[in-house]
Amino acid sequence: MRIFVTDQDGTEHELEALEGWRVMEVIRDWGLNIKAECGGSCACATCHVFVDPEWQDKLNPPTDEEEDMLDSVADYEANSRLSCQILMSEELDGLRVTLADSARQEEAA
Repeated sequence: MRIFVTDQDGTEHELEALEGWRVMEVIRDWGLNIKAECGGSCACATCHVFVDPEWQDKLNPPTDEEEDMLDSVADYEANSRLSCQILMSEELDGLRVTLADSARQEEAA
């Protein structure tokens, strides 16, 4: 399985993904620029992504908890999701997401 992730600089990356893994885990483990501070417990919104419109209807709808976290991001859009809440499956092979600026790790000084 694979996902296509566009980073904050506009570069698209094709990443191998394993079934059952959170999209956040895949992005983090491939070393892309994502904070993912809470490690996937839906407690921070630092794994914020924009889901390509053609994929939105293929995802489970966001929970109330996820929507509450998304309310805290400044760059929220209608296609915003927390990548920790998207589990990879065969149905999502080829998923396309874009990393939000709000998920960017701070540069080391």
